[in-house]
Amino acid sequence: MSVPSTTARPTAASSDDNSGSTRPSPRRDLERSVWSRLEPLLPQVTKPIQYVGGELGAVVKDWDAATVRWALMYPDAYEVGLPNQGVQILYEVLNELPDVLAERTYAVWPDLEKLMRAHGVPQFTVDAHRSVRDFDVFGVSFSTELGYTNLLTAIDLAGIPLLAVDRTDADPVIVAGGHAAFNPEPIADFVDAAVLGDGEEAVLEITAIVREWKAEGSPGGRDELLLRLARTESVYVPRFYDVDYLPDGRIQRVVPNRADVPFRVHKRTTMDLDAWPYPKKPLVPLAETVHERYAVEIFRGCTRGCRFCQAGMITRPVRERSITTVGQMVKEGLEFSGFHEVGLLSLSSADHSEIGDMCSGLAEQYAGTNVSLSLPSTRVDAFNIDLAQELSRNGRRTGLTFAPEGGSERIRKVINKMVSKEDLIRTVVTAYTNGWRQVKLYFMCGLPTETDADVLEIADMAHEVIRAGRAATGSKDIRCTVSIGGFVPKPHTPFQWAPMDRPEVIDHRLRILKQAINSDRSLGRAIGYRYHDGEPSLIEGLLSRGDRRVGAVIRRVWEDGGRFDGWSEHFSYQRWVDAAAEVLPAFGVDLDWYTTRERDELEVLPWDHLDSGLDKDWLWQDWQDALSEYEQDDCRWTPCFDCGVCPSMDTEIQIGPTGRKLLPLTPVSGLKLPPTPAN
Repeated sequence: MSVPSTTARPTAASSDDNSGSTRPSPRRDLERSVWSRLEPLLPQVTKPIQYVGGELGAVVKDWDAATVRWALMYPDAYEVGLPNQGVQILYEVLNELPDVLAERTYAVWPDLEKLMRAHGVPQFTVDAHRSVRDFDVFGVSFSTELGYTNLLTAIDLAGIPLLAVDRTDADPVIVAGGHAAFNPEPIADFVDAAVLGDGEEAVLEITAIVREWKAEGSPGGRDELLLRLARTESVYVPRFYDVDYLPDGRIQRVVPNRADVPFRVHKRTTMDLDAWPYPKKPLVPLAETVHERYAVEIFRGCTRGCRFCQAGMITRPVRERSITTVGQMVKEGLEFSGFHEVGLLSLSSADHSEIGDMCSGLAEQYAGTNVSLSLPSTRVDAFNIDLAQELSRNGRRTGLTFAPEGGSERIRKVINKMVSKEDLIRTVVTAYTNGWRQVKLYFMCGLPTETDADVLEIADMAHEVIRAGRAATGSKDIRCTVSIGGFVPKPHTPFQWAPMDRPEVIDHRLRILKQAINSDRSLGRAIGYRYHDGEPSLIEGLLSRGDRRVGAVIRRVWEDGGRFDGWSEHFSYQRWVDAAAEVLPAFGVDLDWYTTRERDELEVLPWDHLDSGLDKDWLWQDWQDALSEYEQDDCRWTPCFDCGVCPSMDTEIQIGPTGRKLLPLTPVSGLKLPPTPAN
């Protein structure tokens, strides 16, 4: 059954405007706010507060005073989208420009979607409740591919044609960003452009191009604007590229269909993070969200070389924020927001060259207050007693998560996670002896070359953790949670060629692991067990390494009611399997072709024309090293391994120590920050 379409768009320009002409068509009369129609619907939906707006830190600017207007979306529910660091940064960067306006929109739950369709309410922003279709640019940040169906819902609800080729000058330019944008091919039919890499400078460049184009009277219409974006060589416009396929379904080539469009599109890299101390005024949610803290990104990038980790690969090189900038951001962020927790964020926060001084300085600064520090991402081999003491100095201990990723030493060599079992035991015992009573251990299932035996060693490791913790503390009040995620091969990583295991293989290993954990009841009672089964991972694998043909599968799933696929209660594996079986055979491929098939060295991958800075030959060699269980060192502390990023991006690793200490801020002992607003 198809989802009702809003393509009639009662407030849009008439269909006569969609003539295919490149002449600018007049924007229709703007609907300044949909609030009067939205408000009566809110008592009929769950958590209506998430659609109201007005949070501390929110910005509402004069529409008529703005030259360029952005709608920014994280394609998930408010509770997940509002804390997203990337969207918050871009929201603030754009709104600091006097002639630019940026507002936020999030995915609406199915209950409100149904009412909006029935009452003709379009996708709206939470800041001023304006229709998304009224904006110049609709920017969508994807951290996971499972948000693609939510994008289609938002486009359709906004009254924007679903396919980019059908849009007119009256429609906003839809720009994808985030980690998933490093392979935007599955959504190439639905977005107008994609930005690879860091967004701070990219959104300013896009804004300048839109501003100039509008000031000139929008010459050449939408096509000319997209061409100007493409000429930057850092904005990918799919319509300007053609894809040819071989008879066996593989890609033959991806080439520009215009002479003035670059063959390769390059990622953006923001080098001096101290020059971008955002967010300065973090959004404080009105409804409960997944994270409620002031988050500071203390460095960007990672060179540990974990072969499964797309984030670590595509964000190279490492760029640290100085300790002084971090201290000032924390001071100003807490004073503005009233948050009680400071999250020092990065892909591996304890790797910051000044992390010890940073934590001790902040702990001293906020000693005696209700402010706690957390390192949400902590490497096993970087956590020590001093760090543990600083993180727990004020008596409040946030959760600790360690990620060995693989259960056996062999599989950790395959994935280049150089952590021994002894390292893990020693680290967890350090946490237990410093007052923590529970830690979380994160592993993956379905890794390349993995066997049942590799997975069963997770149980042995968890048992050893409990035994060692009880022995070190003399207490049986020790717990750990084993959390298992499914492995998904990602573009621009050494595992981009790897086959996936089928869901039944993953589910078998998860069952025998649970049995092994509970085989010793005295230890098993102290071990929590959480896991994601193999079905969502397979679909994420389809979307992460898919090409343009997968767009038809996404659309079919969406038409069949697919929404919020990142949520287990909404995800339907069968819906995706049925859509793939219905759509893909016409192209001579199937679901297994995209997921469980191993790629060879010479195959043209869908994202090869999108340059992350990483040399493809280097990635292939690292894939071969993985298969031979060869470990690679961290290039921060050893000679360059020629991954290609620094020379191709004209960048370099930026690390300390700087020799400076935390800013001499006055200690705030005795300070009690105001409570966070009630949910």
